[in-house]
This record gives sequence, structure tokens and C-alpha cells, in this order.
Amino acid sequence: MTETDARGRFVWYDLMTSDPKKAVTFYTKVIGWGTQEMQGMPYTMWTATGTPIGGVMELQAPGVPPHWLAYVAVPDADATVKQVESLGGRTFVKSSDIPNVGRFAILGDPDGAVFAVFTPLPSAASSAEDEKNPKVGEFSWHELLTVDHRKALAFYQAIFGWEKIEEHDMGPMGIYLIYGRHGIQLGGMFNKTADMPMPPNWLHYIRVDSADRVAEVVKASGGTVMNGPMDVPGGDRIAQCMDPQGAAFAIHAKTA
Repeated sequence: MTETDARGRFVWYDLMTSDPKKAVTFYTKVIGWGTQEMQGMPYTMWTATGTPIGGVMELQAPGVPPHWLAYVAVPDADATVKQVESLGGRTFVKSSDIPNVGRFAILGDPDGAVFAVFTPLPSAASSAEDEKNPKVGEFSWHELLTVDHRKALAFYQAIFGWEKIEEHDMGPMGIYLIYGRHGIQLGGMFNKTADMPMPPNWLHYIRVDSADRVAEVVKASGGTVMNGPMDVPGGDRIAQCMDPQGAAFAIHAKTA
């Protein structure tokens, strides 16, 4: 996995939750994921069509609510930690080894949105998935709610090499900036408004066959649909949701 291939690519997603068993029941029903136990540790991996894409584990940090955490590939996790701190970011979990897998760190951007970085061992590196056309069951969009999307892009551009691809004017909601790498759209960034009490955060979208159908399954399974389903520019359909333990996620159905 070279820097050109990997830097800035979303590679893994962890659900940190208060009740892993109930979370597994919920997401296997709602998304259709399979699971795979990791030997030697209390960690269950999510699988999409048999391929591991993330995991779930019990939340250990007191006072921290359940949440999804995305990992982004970097060539050197230790160097990235130093770079993040030099740019005004924060380290929540310092660089640590995952035996036989790689090295990771959990960080915060200058406005407090939390993300993780990961550098795999050469033996554990895998080929990149199709970022342009994520399959049903894979994460397909990564959205940052922040206080200044232009400053946020500059920060992440320095860390991951992300680039601005285009912007959409959402009227009273302001500008929605779409970013990506190598010309491929990865997600969007926009500024929180006065009626949004939550702190800056990342929201990750999972591709589904039908946002309307899955939204009903979310509600029937004890989750909450916070917004949507609704159409977005380009004809895709989305909904923002919360699982029964309180972790936010979103669903995304493509038109093609």
C-alpha cells in the first residue's frame, strides 16, 4: 500500500457502544451485515458480503456517548499525530500498535470533530475498495459538520491530501462543500447553524438498496430516524438516523 494509493482513504469503521450485543442485533437486521469474532479480544467485526469493513466494541471512556469512528489511511501514524497537533488538533489516543495489523491513533481536528488514522503493516495491507462505486452495505459518504468548512478543508487537506471538488449553495443552510481525492467524491463539509446545538462531528453514510425501506426497519428495530428520507442533488436519497444506544449514522440509496 503506497502513499499515493492509501493516503486519505477511509479504510475502517468502529462502533463504540454501550451494548455491543444489542448493536449487533440492530445493524445486522437494519443493514444486513454479517459478523466475525476476532480471536483473543472482545471485538466483533462487521462484514459486508463476507468482507470485514469495521467492528464493534464496548465503549470504555466515561462520559463519552456511543458513536461511530472512521479510520483514514496515512503513511506514518506517528508523523500524522505530530502534524495534527502542530495544526491545532488534539490527540485522544496516542499512536498504538494493533499486533500483526498496524498502528493507529485517535485524533480531533481544531474544532473538536473526532477521527482516527491508521497505518497498516505491509503484510496486512489490502487493495483499495472501489471508492467511486461503493456497494450496498459499504460506507459511501462521509460528512463533517463544523464551524468553518473552509478552514476544516485546509486542515484535512494538509493531513490527508483531500481536495475541494465542488460546492452547493443550500440557501439558509449555507454552502455544502464536497471534497475527495484523485477526483473521487468522498463526502461533504458544511457549517453548523445557530439552531444546531451539537458540537462539530463526523457522520458516516451506509449504502442501502432503499432509504425508505431501511428507514422503516430502523424505526421498527428501536432506532430513530432524525431526518428524511429525502432526495439530495443528483437524485440519491438519504436519511440520518440514530441506533437504540444513541450512535448517529446515515443511510444512502443511489439512483444508479
